Amino acid sequence: MIGWLYRVADRIRRRSYRGNHGRIGEDLAHRFLLRRRCTVVARNYRALSGSGEIDLVVRDGTTTVFVEVKTRATADFGDPSRAVDAKKREHLKRAAHDYARRAGVAWTDTRFDILSVLLGRPPKIEWIKDAFR
Repeated sequence: MIGWLYRVADRIRRRSYRGNHGRIGEDLAHRFLLRRRCTVVARNYRALSGSGEIDLVVRDGTTTVFVEVKTRATADFGDPSRAVDAKKREHLKRAAHDYARRAGVAWTDTRFDILSVLLGRPPKIEWIKDAFR
């Protein structure tokens, strides 16, 4: 029953976010992580300094994970995860430090993951754990 509801919600979401691949990818990534027993604690966290945004902050066991979601309609231009360059990593690290400080999370209990989403029928999701430090 719940699977049917998710499929209907996906169709409605794809119509309303037709050109917004990023939003659709984040929704798929959110559900993907929930199925893997992660707890999503924040979505689209922005540091107060404005220095970066974290797509998803999740708890995977005792580890706080900062997840960058990259979505593409096709793989014509390579894997979506390749879009996370050094500049993007620096912005993510700044935002992650801000989150960890404010939430009281020890930096040693964190990691950075990338979820690569290729939209298709069905969507293909690749989870790259500990993508960078």
